[in-house]
Amino acid sequence: MQYNLKTLLLSSKEWRIEEISIYKKLYLTLKELIINGKLPFGTKLPTSRSLAEDLKISRSTVLKALDILSFERFIISKQGAGYFVDYKVKKNDIKVHKTESLKYPSISKRARLFEKYSSVITDNFSKKNIAFRPGLPPLDIFPIKTWKNISLSYWKTATPTNLSYAPSEGLEDLRISISNYLKVYRNIDCDYKQIVIVSGSLHSLYLVGNSVINTNDKVIMENPTFPRAYNLFKSLKAKIIPCEIDNKGLMINSIKDTNAKLIYTTPSNQYPLGIKMSKNRRIELLKWASKNNSLIIEDDYDHEFSNWEKPIPSLFSLDKEDRVIYQGTFNKLLHPSLRVGYVILPKYLLCPVKAIFEQSSRFVSLSNQMILNSFITKDFLTKHIRNVIETSIERKILFEDCTKKFLKIHKKFSGLHVIGKSKSKIDDKVLCKNLLNNNVIAFPLSNYYITKEQKQGFVLGFSSVNNKMIKEKTSIMEAILK
Repeated sequence: MQYNLKTLLLSSKEWRIEEISIYKKLYLTLKELIINGKLPFGTKLPTSRSLAEDLKISRSTVLKALDILSFERFIISKQGAGYFVDYKVKKNDIKVHKTESLKYPSISKRARLFEKYSSVITDNFSKKNIAFRPGLPPLDIFPIKTWKNISLSYWKTATPTNLSYAPSEGLEDLRISISNYLKVYRNIDCDYKQIVIVSGSLHSLYLVGNSVINTNDKVIMENPTFPRAYNLFKSLKAKIIPCEIDNKGLMINSIKDTNAKLIYTTPSNQYPLGIKMSKNRRIELLKWASKNNSLIIEDDYDHEFSNWEKPIPSLFSLDKEDRVIYQGTFNKLLHPSLRVGYVILPKYLLCPVKAIFEQSSRFVSLSNQMILNSFITKDFLTKHIRNVIETSIERKILFEDCTKKFLKIHKKFSGLHVIGKSKSKIDDKVLCKNLLNNNVIAFPLSNYYITKEQKQGFVLGFSSVNNKMIKEKTSIMEAILK
């Protein structure tokens, strides 16, 4: 029964009163559950027939209780739909249980670290706050109808085995499709068996980090860097070594510490500054990693948008020693709610990563994997990418034009976000909060820096909203920033 209603009814003190009739017991019990919020506003009650069967009482008795509740406006009857709770709980109705004197097991040190480093960015997932959130593709041009048709086709032919557990490494057909896709569009030649399907880039970092990092192990990261990756490594008790970048990318030869286990980099489109690592710097990085027995995590999150026309060879394709862990995601390529990404692992890491995966989140949704595989094999992916690139360029031009009076935009940036510097001298974190109060997202650039020396500015995603919204939201920005 919905919300385990049978248990709630039979265990209530009202139901145990023997002196009153059954319909009144049911009425009083349901009323108490509604007032206390255990049956919240909008809850659909089971049918009168179901209630009668579960409680072993007559249907007429149930209907009598429901009629009283309807009369008192605790529930409402919708024709053809049934009964729904129509009472919004008041704060004074809820009985608060005091727990100050109770004792519980202590929270683990690792959990405390995850809490501490959960986020350094003012985040907001409200549907009102899409502009100008970085990391979002043009959501309004995603081919929903095409995806829906593939999904319907899948479910029409689905068998009971499709509803069972799936291998942690992912659907074999999808891994083969990704391997073929990377050969064509990234010049990456890998065995599909090295590919593990994950829910996104942070998921792959979590799996790799737990496979490699011990307390105080050193991880080299670009400065500035992806804050969530920094938070994750810190939560795993890694010691972070910041590495500066210039207009050619990561300056790895400036690092004198030779004991770093991992190097995390975004060479195709450095996050957030948008710098492409030169081929010579990539070779230097590989040599450094070889000399110092390190692994490189190549996060190629934005390759399709930043290197479509003149791609630089990936670190993975230049690697001759199986030292590069390559990760990509479809969440920024298609839409974040998809929750499908991939990581190519050195062969010696496959077993530990799969073991951690199997004993935590188990596997990524099999239906999503199969639908995505069809989306790729039927060439809808490449068509959509070209459409996204065309739309993003158009919106970037408009965004730069609308903000030129109050923001200094770095023109050389590629990808789905830009760095903008306000002409105001007010701290970017303060401005970020003011903008957020007006439903505009502008992540403060200072939050992306590892060291105390932090540059001011905003990380702005321009591609997720249409032209009309760009004009409306940039006018709000102008009013606030001026």
